[in-house]
Amino acid sequence: MHPTLKVVLKVIAVLFFIAGGTWFLQGLNILPGSFMTGNPQWSINGAITMLISAGVFWFANRK
Repeated sequence: MHPTLKVVLKVIAVLFFIAGGTWFLQGLNILPGSFMTGNPQWSINGAITMLISAGVFWFANRK
């Protein structure tokens, strides 16, 4: 895999991980401030997003 593509995948994975974490915390009503607050579906969406982004990050890191 091209080194530039690895860097791009890692950056995208980190950004999606942060977004998923935000959705997860809002779904659990820990992070208030949007229509997602207190909606458990967003916790599920956030957890799935975090798992997928962690997988993409791992994929980009392998040799």
